[in-house]
Amino acid sequence: AYERTCRYFCRKTNSVVVCVEYRLAPEHPFPVQFEDCLTAAIHFLRTAQDYGVDPSRIVICGDSSGGTLTAAVAQALVNRSDLPKPRAQILIYPFLQCVDFNLPSYQQNERIPILLKERALALGLKYLKGDLCYIKELLKGCHVPEDRRLKYQKWVSSDYIPQEFKTRGYKPSPTYPPSEEICEMSAPLFDPVFSPLLAEDSVIAQLPETFILTCEFDVLRDDGLLYKKRLEDHGIKVTWCHLQEGFHGTV
Repeated sequence: AYERTCRYFCRKTNSVVVCVEYRLAPEHPFPVQFEDCLTAAIHFLRTAQDYGVDPSRIVICGDSSGGTLTAAVAQALVNRSDLPKPRAQILIYPFLQCVDFNLPSYQQNERIPILLKERALALGLKYLKGDLCYIKELLKGCHVPEDRRLKYQKWVSSDYIPQEFKTRGYKPSPTYPPSEEICEMSAPLFDPVFSPLLAEDSVIAQLPETFILTCEFDVLRDDGLLYKKRLEDHGIKVTWCHLQEGFHGTV
């Protein structure tokens, strides 16, 4: 599905493009995908000159869950003094957080193909081999312990979504009490490798220049907007492209 796209990027940008064939869930659960991508990135950063590539001009890129992996790999590399620093990261409609599934974009686009709201969460749970019977509780936020809710609200909140993205409709959701059982099952969801938007400020502040693409008709639109804000708050240069008629998978 991606070979033609990668060839197009290669041809149009005059770049060497390396496509990582990471192992897939559910046969290979999280974090195998991240480990495969990180291993490939480290290897290429070390051997780039063997491929005629300037090690100071390497860009990490991915879309959807690949955008999640791109963000996680970029974060994992920030303290690697033994490697060249990535020049930039490109996040194309990335999945970045599991705290709030009732942000404006989740409400507005919950029934818009191809990534329906419940499907987005089901795919995430398959990575973790989580029980799909808990989807309704997760959609309500019953998986977020109170201490985590207080910590994450400074990063994940509809308050940080510009008003222009609420005009198609948005209604603040009621807060439901956390369930101890579901919180225990859901703990891996808050790992920054799975939810890169939840990385600490000390990591975010060291990330490379970033390009973020969001689509108006995509449940993940606001993940990209929130990450854009976090990066800019730490002085990271962000180039943002918003496709007003775009939808998830448009690439």
